[in-house]
Amino acid sequence: MGIKIGPIETRNRVFLAPMSGVTDEPFRTVAHEHGAGLVVSEMVASEELVNARPDMLRRALGAEKLSPFVIQLAGREPHWMAEGARVAQDMGAEIIDINMGCPAREVTGGLSGSALMRNLDHAEKLIEATVQASSVPVTLKMRLGWDHTSLNAPELACRAEAQGVQLVTVHGRTRCQFYGGKADWSAIARVREVISIPLIANGDGASVDDAREMLARSGADGVMIGRGAYGRPWWPGVIAEGLDEGTGRTEPALDEEARIVAEHHERILLAHGAHHGNRVARKHIGWAITRLAERNHITAEQASHWRATLLRSNDNGAVREGLLTLYDTVQERSAA
Repeated sequence: MGIKIGPIETRNRVFLAPMSGVTDEPFRTVAHEHGAGLVVSEMVASEELVNARPDMLRRALGAEKLSPFVIQLAGREPHWMAEGARVAQDMGAEIIDINMGCPAREVTGGLSGSALMRNLDHAEKLIEATVQASSVPVTLKMRLGWDHTSLNAPELACRAEAQGVQLVTVHGRTRCQFYGGKADWSAIARVREVISIPLIANGDGASVDDAREMLARSGADGVMIGRGAYGRPWWPGVIAEGLDEGTGRTEPALDEEARIVAEHHERILLAHGAHHGNRVARKHIGWAITRLAERNHITAEQASHWRATLLRSNDNGAVREGLLTLYDTVQERSAA
């Protein structure tokens, strides 16, 4: 039940969304190891990648051991998109994804991301330059449009397919919605009607039932999970298993979840260093605590206590021990 992207076939049809500041190398590695059909690097500015700015390279590096290795490029100039594609391939990229969906003001203010949906002629030039510079498959991520007066995703998808793009992902919101309201999965179906390449639906998918409904409403070939994976990078694999048995993984028991969360914490420290890694890990630990509270394993008051204890500590050893103690407490309560 994988999806063909040129000569590459994914192991299932549930992908992990690229999320700036979230899906770094440790997060992607855990998601990959636990069954995600595809993981994509954080968005990398093409010009900065070419100029080898160290922090940009760190965002793209690290997942090279994962296959397929996907780098997502953003930019506003055809020259830099082409050069960025060449550098990405030199780094081992097996797929290059073009970002035309990011709604962040610092990105759209620079006429990149979803701002490109305001000028499809220019967007097409960027796509053309990237495809022509690439010997690997190129994919495209977009939104429904800039706002509800310009729902032009179908036209952009058509142009992208004509230029050689081999898969399109559509987030079911406009740029002006950011992440407000509810993603419109049915609107993605208008893209399905006009392209023959694989289509991935994105936006608000957080469960197997969500994924089934996303597929039914959109007619998409697969789904992409973003915020639904906060605090549980194994979740795309769980959804994949729920959709198509044998393609992902079952939901981990609490003892395995504890091990995965602790290993993720350790990988963050190794990737980012003890000091910066401590800060990076806080959001992930906070989300893991939130997930425990959502399942009623801990109360809201206990969640607040553990956040205060673990997210304010600069002692990484104490944070790890605290995480394990938290899960031990939860398991003891569940067994009682």
